Amino acid sequence: MRSDHRDPVLPNEVEPTDLHPSARNELKTLQADVQERVARHLAMVAFLIDDDPELAHQHALSANRRAGRIPVARETLAITAYRTGDFALALRELRTYRRLSGLDGHVSLMVDCERGLGRPDKAIETGLDVDASRLDTEQRVHLAIAMSGARLDLGQTQQALFELEIPELNPSKAFSWSPDLFAAYSAVLEDLGRSREATQWLAHAERAARALQAHHGSLDELEVFEVYEDEIDDEREAELESEAAEEVIGEFQAVDQDAADGAAVARETADDAADEAADDDADGGFGDAADEAAAGEPGAEAASAADAEMSIEDEVDELLAAAGIIGGESDRDAGAGADADGAADGDEPDADAERRD
Repeated sequence: MRSDHRDPVLPNEVEPTDLHPSARNELKTLQADVQERVARHLAMVAFLIDDDPELAHQHALSANRRAGRIPVARETLAITAYRTGDFALALRELRTYRRLSGLDGHVSLMVDCERGLGRPDKAIETGLDVDASRLDTEQRVHLAIAMSGARLDLGQTQQALFELEIPELNPSKAFSWSPDLFAAYSAVLEDLGRSREATQWLAHAERAARALQAHHGSLDELEVFEVYEDEIDDEREAELESEAAEEVIGEFQAVDQDAADGAAVARETADDAADEAADDDADGGFGDAADEAAAGEPGAEAASAADAEMSIEDEVDELLAAAGIIGGESDRDAGAGADADGAADGDEPDADAERRD
């Protein structure tokens, strides 16, 4: 401990009772006045660690000067050193804490400290030396995250993913460590180029954090919550909005297709009418009737065709009559009557005249 260390100010409102009871119990071997001061410094660490880790570290140093053989004092100093980036001090204090307490609960921090010191191989070795069965669930999860990070440092991306594929990787439940685990899994998937899955797991991490905050107000490792689909889920809402947009686009495309089909039918009908008119002109110039039938009412088409046929017959009769081939209807009837009368009178043809001919 540096001899020039100066104790930070202890606010009057901070009491020894502000320290967790289990930590206060470890201080009972100290003298009463020392015990009280150490407890207040450790309580200040708990108050400051998130907002001002540097000042928290100064309080941890003060506590450790007076209680260097108390495991909780060494543990607290290791954590504040880790938070301020002093990985060498943190690793040394963690090893001392493990020796004093016989516990491996902070092995994940030891792995991270080795990584921070640029020794990923040593980090993996440190993690593998620990009997994971002696760790609780939260400690095992954080060890898996730290080991995955060490694998990434070595470029072993696929092995980093395997380190995280543990039973606790369950997006349907939310524990205090779930957001960190899901986010770490998402980061490795992104490194592997599996961006779509990475996005899904990042959404799981955010949803787990929201579920924990909504149910408890803080991340408590003792709490577990089912993550239901009816909870606020930005990812699902985005999917629903996308589906609705696709449905609207599909309806517009269907309308456009119907309009295109109608236009095609109209063009085909117009082409057929033009072809029919051309055929009629080639047959004698009687295409107007067909055109009028095509353009008229559906029921008028047959009548128009019949009228056209009658007009043709009349014009043919007129042409034949003008050529003297046939007469009118009265002439035809008269000729037929004369033939009948001759047959009735028994007129015989003149045989001599036939011979002369």
